[in-house]
Amino acid sequence: MARFTSFDGTQLAYREVGGGAPLVVLAGGPGRASEYLETLGGLEGSRRLVVLDNRGTGESGEPADRVTYRRDLLVRDVEMLRRHLGLAVVDVLGHSAGAGIAMGYAADFPDRVGKLVLLAPALRSVGLSPERGDWDAFLAARAGEPWFESATAALRRTGEGDVSVENRVAVSPLLYARWDERARAHARAELGQWNCEAARGYNAEGAFVPGVLRRALVEFGHPVLVYACSEDPISPVRRCRELAELFSDVTVFVHEGVGHYPWVEDPDTVARQVEAFLRG
Repeated sequence: MARFTSFDGTQLAYREVGGGAPLVVLAGGPGRASEYLETLGGLEGSRRLVVLDNRGTGESGEPADRVTYRRDLLVRDVEMLRRHLGLAVVDVLGHSAGAGIAMGYAADFPDRVGKLVLLAPALRSVGLSPERGDWDAFLAARAGEPWFESATAALRRTGEGDVSVENRVAVSPLLYARWDERARAHARAELGQWNCEAARGYNAEGAFVPGVLRRALVEFGHPVLVYACSEDPISPVRRCRELAELFSDVTVFVHEGVGHYPWVEDPDTVARQVEAFLRG
């Protein structure tokens, strides 16, 4: 892992893999070490992936001021990484909560972004989180699964305030289209990858001002890929299409038959679609 010093003195880590034009990759969770992203289905075959461990996760240090875990402040770490890399402009990919950071970066530093990829994006930062009807339809379609009762019980515990990593993993079957051994292994890995304090800080008071961010994104004129997954309850396709309406230069791709971690279930499609967008 390489390291750099961010705006407040916190030492942050990132890994580089592959060759070609750089792509800065921002992890979600929030609060999960970036290793869960793997190589995004083999995208390192065409891109130099620069994968940041957000502060307090993975190999990155914990900040002295816990306020800096906040979503809107994590944007500053991305800018410090760009400067450290010596790049005038960077392409940026954010997955899930990482897409919230990526959108914040595009809003605050629009001239520093070439192309923007929002992969299975969490949507709270722009006020488009899934509604009750989205969840009801999603859960009804899975009611016959053998894991359904235990997963939905864990989901209820989340709503009641259980933020333990064990409970997060218990919810995980809902986030994959196929709960096979590959998915189970990917989900179990979170037990050693998650920082609860970083997750709480990401969502702290003041982190989300959807109206302000939406207005800024309307002015963002660079190419954007909104990558939606048909079996993803966190980023419903209909809400991703609403997100796309904010941008003036946008491509929407709907990956059928996969959940919130599409590279786990169909890696070739992820690598092919993202590279096609970045190359186009």
